[in-house]
Amino acid sequence: MKKTIFFLVIILLMTGTMLTSCQSSSDKVKNAEDNVQEAKDKVVDAQQELNQAIKDSIQQFKKESEERIILYEKNIAEFKLKIAKEKGEDRARDERRLAELEQQNKEMKQRLVEFNEERQDQWESFRHKFNHDMEEHGKAFRDFWGNRK
Repeated sequence: MKKTIFFLVIILLMTGTMLTSCQSSSDKVKNAEDNVQEAKDKVVDAQQELNQAIKDSIQQFKKESEERIILYEKNIAEFKLKIAKEKGEDRARDERRLAELEQQNKEMKQRLVEFNEERQDQWESFRHKFNHDMEEHGKAFRDFWGNRK
């Protein structure tokens, strides 16, 4: 009799455990829907953070580039003073080269102003090309007095 009661108690415990641990399919669907919605919310939050990071990057890049352009404008002003002291062919040649540098500087400034933050998909391409052009422009300034022949 003890064995029968013990066996019956074990069967009741196992049955009770199985009944309480089983979820109905509607509960499973509800949990899955909750998980999907939570994942969607996380994706939206991550996308907003990414967009903000890109906007911050664009603003920082624009600020740094504007500072470089201002430096180049100061260099142009200094070069104009030096060229004003020159005579003859050297002066005419240097004025033409300086006018080209000044025009490039204006174009760089305009490109920077025209790029807006809504074109984030083109940001990396723009940044890479603009940096390359700024490096070439800076090299032209460094070489300005070195190419006198």
